[in-house]
Amino acid sequence: MSDILKSLTDILGEKGVSNHPEELWFYARDPGVLESHDPDFVVAPRTVEEVRKLVRFANKERIPIVPMGNGMALTGLVRALKGGIVVDMKRMNKILEVNERGRYVVVEGGVSQGQLKAHLAKTVPQLRHSIPDAPPTTTVAANVSLHGQGRLTQQYGFNSDMVTGLEVVLPTGEICRIGSCAMGPDWFSKGPTLPDLSGLFLGWLGSTGIFTKVGMRLYPNKKFRDVEIFVTDRIQLVEDIVYRLTHTEMIEDLNVWFQPKPLMFKDNYHVTIYFTGDTEEEVEFKRKMIWDALQVHMDTKDGGFMGVGPMKETLLEQPQRATAAFADVPKGGGFEYSGPISLVEKFPLFTAKFLELAAKYDLLYAGAARIISGGHAMMYGMSFAFNRADKEMMDKVKAALDEVTEFAMEEGGIPWKPNVSEQQMAIKMMDPNTLKIMKMIKENLDPQGIMNPGNWEVN
Repeated sequence: MSDILKSLTDILGEKGVSNHPEELWFYARDPGVLESHDPDFVVAPRTVEEVRKLVRFANKERIPIVPMGNGMALTGLVRALKGGIVVDMKRMNKILEVNERGRYVVVEGGVSQGQLKAHLAKTVPQLRHSIPDAPPTTTVAANVSLHGQGRLTQQYGFNSDMVTGLEVVLPTGEICRIGSCAMGPDWFSKGPTLPDLSGLFLGWLGSTGIFTKVGMRLYPNKKFRDVEIFVTDRIQLVEDIVYRLTHTEMIEDLNVWFQPKPLMFKDNYHVTIYFTGDTEEEVEFKRKMIWDALQVHMDTKDGGFMGVGPMKETLLEQPQRATAAFADVPKGGGFEYSGPISLVEKFPLFTAKFLELAAKYDLLYAGAARIISGGHAMMYGMSFAFNRADKEMMDKVKAALDEVTEFAMEEGGIPWKPNVSEQQMAIKMMDPNTLKIMKMIKENLDPQGIMNPGNWEVN
């Protein structure tokens, strides 16, 4: 181990390497309920060349490597399941290019969402990126690597769909560029009309390489942004409400949510609708279109718009902080969720199962669902709050999450940010030829099996 420490120090310098127990403890866990796994070392590279040298050394010595953004995914994706080296990208935090006319940005692998938001607001306030509802310290690269969502998911899909290019250090230490940046200096496209190789890395949870640069699309930052909430107590109407709203093509984001507390929210389904415009007239036109789309349900008295009132400021936050408040309701700071992706029409089925499990395990819950790509699909966020000091409560949350994920997959859903257990559930249900391709990719890109071992392992 001392020889390894010396070699790592030679590559990254003394300030770039640690094996101190208190730091290993910190990097052994994330905010979720899964058990910790200690790494042997933590490193923080500053340059692509340091990443290359590090990976070549690890590949030669067959030492596991776990790439890390900020470790905020809750599902244990950056735990060192087989020991080795956690690679914290935080020191590679340069914003390399903002192309205003091409509407894209290129960032290093450690740039955070908050850093990018602040930079765009200062330099090109007319543009923005798709901000996830995660702490501002969450990194852009980590978010796209696990198909994160953001404020523009309803319109454009997952944040990984907005990637315009990648620079990846492969498990062998070689550098690979994906997209238009592989042929020239511009980062405007990750695939078409070239073969889109980004799928070899996006969604693989750091098991096929380390992102050192990411290109992302930017979008118009409208001058005005507003929100409405439509409420119904008829769960079977949610699908039609969503269909009517997305059919207008007037909305920026759409979330459906339900929770038992405070009591004014109990047994109701709330549809939060965001819309934007460059003029007040445009905003009011969109508001009218939204109201007109749902007039049929107001006429039958099956639903109506509620006053947003003092909630408006909180609802318009980017990112929202309400999740953190929910996590501390049991006075223990714990929060985790299952997030299967499925059709909007499955909302009543998934919600019924979620409520059944909340009652079975006696857990405080909050349910939400975000529309993806104009209504083609929906991400179901089935979350539980718990006291982190209460092991019995945490065990119940684990059991409930496993049950809801298994149920969702049996009903045709696919997992989002899946932990190792959920990955294995998915693998058992996959087509055998799909698994053969996954295995071939992993074995060819990572012949020594060093990259985030334990994740997406196909036997």
